[in-house]
Amino acid sequence: MTDHTGRPATGRAPADPARLQLEFRHRDRLMDPTAAGAQVWQVDITADGEPAGSLQATRGLWWKAVDLRERLTDEGSFTAEVARRILRPDGAFTDDFDDLIQRAGYLLVLDRCEMKPPWDDPLTVAGVVTSVIDRLTDTFFAVVLPRAGAPGSVGAHLLEPAGRMLAAVEFTDELLILDTSRAPLAGAAIRVRDRLIDRSRHGGVDRAGLDERDWIENREYQALTPRTAALLRLAMRQLSREAWQEVAALGDAALPRDAGGVFGSLPPVTLRQDRAWRRRMARVFDDLAAGLCDARSGVVALCTAEELAFHLGISRARNIHRNRPRQLAEAVEGLPAAARDYDWKAAADLLFRTYSALMLYDVAPDGTEDADSATGPGPGPGLADPSLQHWFDPLDDDRARDPDRGFRHP
Repeated sequence: MTDHTGRPATGRAPADPARLQLEFRHRDRLMDPTAAGAQVWQVDITADGEPAGSLQATRGLWWKAVDLRERLTDEGSFTAEVARRILRPDGAFTDDFDDLIQRAGYLLVLDRCEMKPPWDDPLTVAGVVTSVIDRLTDTFFAVVLPRAGAPGSVGAHLLEPAGRMLAAVEFTDELLILDTSRAPLAGAAIRVRDRLIDRSRHGGVDRAGLDERDWIENREYQALTPRTAALLRLAMRQLSREAWQEVAALGDAALPRDAGGVFGSLPPVTLRQDRAWRRRMARVFDDLAAGLCDARSGVVALCTAEELAFHLGISRARNIHRNRPRQLAEAVEGLPAAARDYDWKAAADLLFRTYSALMLYDVAPDGTEDADSATGPGPGPGLADPSLQHWFDPLDDDRARDPDRGFRHP
């Protein structure tokens, strides 16, 4: 039973995954030979500083162990069962394991998973498992999780469904295997992370649990959050600076199909445009950066050129968010945090009048359908007009920019 927000009507606090923090503990004596082949990590999970759960991760490194099978067996419980199922008495991997794993190398055995309510759900555990894999493995690892009923395992009722969310395959009746060198794990990990982010943005509730009317009418979703707007504004300013530099360097020269830079990132149909057209496009980044100074203004793309500029801006902002923490901190300093910060899908829904402009990426430089496109037919000759002057025409006659506003650079 739920209330009008979709939250459980039990009075239990929402399980917002953003509250969770993982601490990895591993002690290794410098001269201890038994620690060479098996590294046992204790992962303590806290929520706002209070214990929320724990997980044990054992790294089996065959090249550091005299006999990895014996070393893992000595750990006992589920780890010993893994050793017997995956390693032969001579220490080599079994044929079945070699056939299953693309690049059989090292092992990461996950067990002893204990989570307190309200964190004891498979999606949260899948997020924890993903984080542990990120920190303790590379592309040469096989990650082993217990199935329900596995001998000696603790928390298999959580680890098995979490493993299946991450595209684990059944190895035996007791074991699930994840191969870190294969794409399914990477794709599944992204989906798990996105679901956790979405849950966090809605106060611990999955978006699917929200009442549709509350979702549509909620004023929080009708404007960018201050931090999202600030980061997107930084991205637009960077793109503007680079675009104007390219205008000066390129002049009227056509670009090759694999060109980089700002103008090389636009749809192929723009590659042969001249300096005058590129100046108009560079000004678009200036217009949008100025409009993003006040997130409450409800900034939105007013023409096709602005939709494509927002497309590049969101891509740049997402990259800053993931890879440039110092730039991010400077851009949002002093601004209030919000659950929906950096929700780029929601930002695109707010900023784009229509997604049809993105279909221009399927149009070849000559304005015809791109035969190399993997997404189907292009948008047709109306949108693919090689002159592209229509890019700057307002989508709504009642909302248009001042045509006499001038340019930032000559």
